[in-house]
Amino acid sequence: MCGIVGYVGKKDNCVRVLIDGLEKLEYRGYDSAGIAYVHNGSIKIFKENGKLENLKNIINFSNDSNIGIGHTRWATHGEARKENSHPHHVGSFTIVHNGIIENYASLRADLEKKGYSFKSDTDTEVLCALLDYLYKKDKNVLNVIRKAGAVVIGSYAIGLICDDEKDKLYVAKNKSPLIIGVGREENFIASDVPAVLDKTDNYIALDDGDYGVITQNKINVYNNGKEKEFKVQKFEFDADLMDKKGYPHYMLKEIHEQPDVFKKTVNPYVNTDFDGLVSKMPDFTKYNKVRIVACGSATHAALVGKQMLEEYGNVKTDVETASEFRYSKPFLNKDELVIVISQSGETADTLGALKLAKDNGNDTLGIINAKGSSIAREADMVLYTEAGKEIAVATTKAYSAQVAMLSLIALNLSYKKNLISSQEMKEILNSVRSLPSQMEELLSNDERYRKIAERLSCHNDIFFIGRKVDYALAQEGSLKLKEISYTHSEAYAAGELKHGTISLIEEGTPVIGIVTDDLIAPKTISNIIEVKSRGANVLYITNRLNDEKSRLYDERLIIPRTHKLFQSLLTIIPLQMIAYEVAKIKNCNIDKPKNLAKSVTVE
Repeated sequence: MCGIVGYVGKKDNCVRVLIDGLEKLEYRGYDSAGIAYVHNGSIKIFKENGKLENLKNIINFSNDSNIGIGHTRWATHGEARKENSHPHHVGSFTIVHNGIIENYASLRADLEKKGYSFKSDTDTEVLCALLDYLYKKDKNVLNVIRKAGAVVIGSYAIGLICDDEKDKLYVAKNKSPLIIGVGREENFIASDVPAVLDKTDNYIALDDGDYGVITQNKINVYNNGKEKEFKVQKFEFDADLMDKKGYPHYMLKEIHEQPDVFKKTVNPYVNTDFDGLVSKMPDFTKYNKVRIVACGSATHAALVGKQMLEEYGNVKTDVETASEFRYSKPFLNKDELVIVISQSGETADTLGALKLAKDNGNDTLGIINAKGSSIAREADMVLYTEAGKEIAVATTKAYSAQVAMLSLIALNLSYKKNLISSQEMKEILNSVRSLPSQMEELLSNDERYRKIAERLSCHNDIFFIGRKVDYALAQEGSLKLKEISYTHSEAYAAGELKHGTISLIEEGTPVIGIVTDDLIAPKTISNIIEVKSRGANVLYITNRLNDEKSRLYDERLIIPRTHKLFQSLLTIIPLQMIAYEVAKIKNCNIDKPKNLAKSVTVE
């Protein structure tokens, strides 16, 4: 949530650097945007509600400046209006902040008694006032930041300018992502490296509790009152991935990148043989149980993974929602592996769950897309998905890469436990080779998806049903439709319809039934017939060619067959494309859905 940038140096136009950085971070929040910079000895603050374009319209890009901070906001404390936009200025400090100060209400009440008044409803202005109050007693800004960190409860990544030291940029981090970009005669701060990647690919990843001071030629980082050494890392990233490559939306581009993502993620482990599957993965056979913890679409990937791990790896697997898991009694066994999944590697609840598992003494594995992220650094073991940078808020290619990696873990267990025949191993290798072309085949059906979307777009309620892995896919398909087209949709376990939810079916109600598992197909088909007999308009998505039409469906969409370990990677593509086309018909902001942000770095 929220994006932060900052610049100190004389090599570039500070205002342009800030705006360019915010443009690359707007996916983290687009309720408002603002910048503050030093010009002719004073701090100028500009902020506007709504999209970044509104801010750009009021800024003079020709103003000279050597230092500044910027922010794009996803509203948490205080509604989305200009007064709540960042930067905030109180007394001697100007601040931008990503995170949540949980005890801001009591801090605000105490500061009001001390004579402070507030213009906004935000926790950030309270934090700024706290810093100013402490500064009145101690003119050392680093001491002030350390003392404030001991008082506040919650998460923060902050960029700070002090009126008395306008050549210095101060930073602090706790439970929210923040990096320092290292340049020559210029330095940067950002929530994510790509925000400054066109300026430098060298960066310092700050740890929780770190704070520091940055000038154009020097960086000092501290923790708990002591200066600490830091490592300058090089960010390996293809900047071309930020280009839409002619697609109208990042989401559509990322959907079409899935064949290549599959190859990049899977081929290092399974290509001409299974050697990499053993040599490049941890030994999973020593665990008697697996617990997967994730949020959002990553949870749906985990539910697919659960089916594969139990069926092929013969290991009991539970899936937990991170925001629930971290505040529940976990009942973790010592021989239990905890897998956490996060595209960004910064998801607050998932990071909290990881730390809980580590404190309990469990081995932890991160399935992460962002190298060097907080979860990647904290987890005992890491398997990286190779999805590249994902810009659209609604995940597609990163989700598929997570499913692929979980299927590889299931295959690893099956292979090492000798649960799989040599004949089936050959089938899997053939599937790995043919899957990208099968994906391409599905992606070429855009006209078909558009026609289906036209029929669905006029309905306010749409239902998805399936069993086992198809139910997990139904949940992800439903979420995609909800988050980008704002259409109310629900996914139900097909076998549970008779226990209440079938009462929602009326004449013409759209129901998307998914059947790809032959073992359970007859049961799901009987449930589809039940909703059809009650007037539902059924879209039947299947890899089966011999199901009769008359009583079963109104329209059938055939998915190519592949090995069961990877079948879900084909089935999800039409669900993604249909959601995209519905959102496009409804003229929704597909890459930046309302009220959502890409990286959920606050609870």
